[in-house]
Amino acid sequence: MTRFICFLFALVLAGAAAAGDRYVGYYYPEVSSEETFERVIRSSPDTGRPLRVDFVNVLTQSQLQAPESPRFVFFSKGDDADTLILVALDDEIFATIYRARAILAQLTVSVRTGGFFQREDLQYVATFFDLLQMMEFDELLITDGKTWTHRVDFIK
Repeated sequence: MTRFICFLFALVLAGAAAAGDRYVGYYYPEVSSEETFERVIRSSPDTGRPLRVDFVNVLTQSQLQAPESPRFVFFSKGDDADTLILVALDDEIFATIYRARAILAQLTVSVRTGGFFQREDLQYVATFFDLLQMMEFDELLITDGKTWTHRVDFIK
């Protein structure tokens, strides 16, 4: 009887772990590193699923309108579209976590020049992570699509 209870307990734990990250093995490999972004520079009252989906659509449209083919893609997942996933499309762009961080830094430049950060007087202090935090994303997963995935958890 004890073995049976232990077996059931193990099944429940395995199921809970699998349900916790159902996209592993489909969109990206296992998470190999993590960090937590805790800074909150400002809350945004009008955030929700529609805003996050529109944000991803704008990013995607800007990539598709560029003369060169995208080297990475953005998409959101989750019932509330609160997980942002960034996947490399070639073997070079995110060959290391450092190259991925460089892309994130470049994205910071892009959002700082946008109207929202300038209207809110945040263009000199806010980062791409701050924007995701303000839009109430729970996490960002960035991956080379082959060997590693880095998770950034956002504290609200």
